[in-house]
Amino acid sequence: MQLRRKRAYDTPAAADGFRVLVDRLWPRGLAKDKAEIDLWAKDTAPSPDLRKAWHAASDDDWNDFADRYRTELANESAPALENLAADLKQHGVVTLVYAAHDVEHNHAVVLEQALSELL
Repeated sequence: MQLRRKRAYDTPAAADGFRVLVDRLWPRGLAKDKAEIDLWAKDTAPSPDLRKAWHAASDDDWNDFADRYRTELANESAPALENLAADLKQHGVVTLVYAAHDVEHNHAVVLEQALSELL
């Protein structure tokens, strides 16, 4: 299976395969019918407290955020992560869809790594 990441505001493509929205909140201004989302895995997204802390932090805090998110994925979000991994095994190409502007420093990067370890 191949995992990819893509911003929610980028145009969906057939090459995206199975599209999974990995944000806890629906992306602002994005119509549900145009998003072409196959699964909304909001329970694997960072907790509201962690998300708010990340938005209030500077970019220098990326490693701290990533470590805290990995801890959430290993603990309270572990069942949701395992269920998502099981669902994704049925698909050849999976695209994790997220709304963040920064393509290198966002929770989908960490989630992709965690899923790769399970798959």
